[in-house]
Formats: sequence, C-alpha cells, structure tokens
Amino acid sequence: MLKTILSSQSVPAVRHSIGALKQHPVPRCIHTRTKPRISPPPKLKSSSTDHNTSISPFGWGLLIIPATTFGLGCWQVYRKQWKEGLISELERKIHMPPVPIPDDLSDLNEMEYQTVTVRGQFLHDQEFHLGPRACIQHGDSHTTGGLFSQKEASIGFLVITPFKLEGRDDKILINRGWVPKRFLDPETRREGQVSGTVELQGVVRLPENRPQFTPKQRGAIFMYRDVEKMAALSGSEPFYLDATVASTVPLGPVGGQTRVTLRNEHLSYIVTWFSLSGFTTWLWFRQIVRGKSF
Repeated sequence: MLKTILSSQSVPAVRHSIGALKQHPVPRCIHTRTKPRISPPPKLKSSSTDHNTSISPFGWGLLIIPATTFGLGCWQVYRKQWKEGLISELERKIHMPPVPIPDDLSDLNEMEYQTVTVRGQFLHDQEFHLGPRACIQHGDSHTTGGLFSQKEASIGFLVITPFKLEGRDDKILINRGWVPKRFLDPETRREGQVSGTVELQGVVRLPENRPQFTPKQRGAIFMYRDVEKMAALSGSEPFYLDATVASTVPLGPVGGQTRVTLRNEHLSYIVTWFSLSGFTTWLWFRQIVRGKSF
C-alpha cells in the first residue's frame, strides 16, 4: 500500500517533503526522573567527654605547669601574710619603751629591734668602720654641728666603737652613727669623740650573713655587719647596738641609722604566678582539649 501511495505521488513532491523534514526536525521529548536532593545532616559537636578519652598521657602531664604556678601563687599569698606580720612585729618592738640592758647579755639574742639603755665609756682607739652606706636622716639631725652637707649624704661609713659597760667587765659594740667619707679618720672629728661616762639608748641588732659576692673584711673597714669578727678583733662580746638619733653630738657621727623596713614584694609575685597559671591553663585547654593550634 505504501508503495502505491509513493507511486501515486510524483518524485519531486517526495523530495520536497524530505527536505522540509531536514530543515525543521521534530523536537524529541526526553522524560527523565529526578529525585529531590536531600541535604546531609548537620555535624554534631562532640562533647568534652569524647575528647577526654583521646587525651594522651603526655597531654595530661602538661597540666603540671598550670598546677605548679598556681601552687606557687598560693605560697606567695602565705609569704605575704607572714611578711606583713613580721613588719608589724618589728614596728611594735622599735616603739617599745627602752629597758636596761640585761645582766645576761645572751638575752639580747631574743630582743632584736628592742631599745635598751646602756651606761659606760667608748673605746675610741678600737673603732671600726662599716660601709659604704647612705645616711638615714631624721629631721634636722644631720645639720647638728655642720658635720656634712646634703650632697655628702649618699657616701659615707658607719662608726662602730667598742663600749665598756659601767660596773661590769663586759664590752659590747655600738654603732655610733654615720659620717661622710672625708671624716672617716677619727683625727678629723676629734670634737665628736665623746669621753668619760655616757648614757645612751641603742637598738639591738643581730649579726647578718655575708651577702653574695661581697668581699671579705679588709683592715678596719667592714662591708657587712660581721659582729663575730668585730668582737674577736676588739676583745668584746658579740653583741651589737645601733645608737639612736638622740646620741648625736656636734661634729660626731649621726645616730639613728637603723633600717626597720623589710622588702615586701610578694604582691607582685602573687600576680605573676596566678597570671601564668591562668594563661597556661587556657593554652592547655585550647591545644589539648579543643585541638586548636596557633
């Protein structure tokens, strides 16, 4: 039948139909099945307990750094309280009424910073010098007798003189006070070398240990309060008093050279150690627990 239809049409008409099909092709319909896109579920943050199980022994060992610094901070809190109590005790002793020097001189070992009254004579031919030291000035006492100028107050020495107690065979050491360097030689201040029996008040001081890198004693000049060595050289008992400012005489050493203050820098240590403890704890949590790095 197809052949009959084709044969009934002319050849040119058939060719014309094929050409039209080539120029205007029939669009093809393609059916595709699409599935709805499913977004992945959100990631859940793991809890800290999950991380703790993965911390290595080395990571746990790093906690010793913040723990140690925290312990040092607590120790400095205790030290600060102890130092403040000690300063208060020294202030209390320094303001106690003076008492006579005890018959048993060994009792002075338990009386540091207390004021005692003594009576006797200075042995000026055996004096020692301790320094160099700056002058501790009390009011206008440094102007007594015009011994030194204000500019000289930073360079000088303490005059340590053996003192023979009245009515006893005992000799002790007394720090008469401060003199400028140009008056170190006793001959330059003969007017200030008091003679005869005198009564004065002095603050009990104990020997001090030799500071690190301090040279040894040379001649009659000491670099630190070496009471044992001074006593051995002068034949006196190893007990030492700082004469009060009231003992100052014209052209003589300036008394009152007792330093009562103690260094108290524990507050800065407390801040330093606790700050280090907090910072290292934060670093440990960030890098070990959270696993973050810088």
